[in-house]
Amino acid sequence: MEKQQLKKRWLLFGASGLALVGFGLSLMGEALIHKYEESGFHDWFWLGTAALVVINTGLAFFGKAVTIRVKLDQLNKK
Repeated sequence: MEKQQLKKRWLLFGASGLALVGFGLSLMGEALIHKYEESGFHDWFWLGTAALVVINTGLAFFGKAVTIRVKLDQLNKK
């Protein structure tokens, strides 16, 4: 893979990962609010579950960005 394409992928995965983690944390906050307002089990449970999925997806995307960055750094050393 050429350097330009790797750099685009790194930026895409890095930015997406950070945005997803932030969004997931916001969803988690909403789930906590629903739980302590006692608005029903299904409201906060499914919102919290979705938050965990989004956070983990964001972490996976960010991890992928790190591996792409390592490849980029190795190509730049050559």
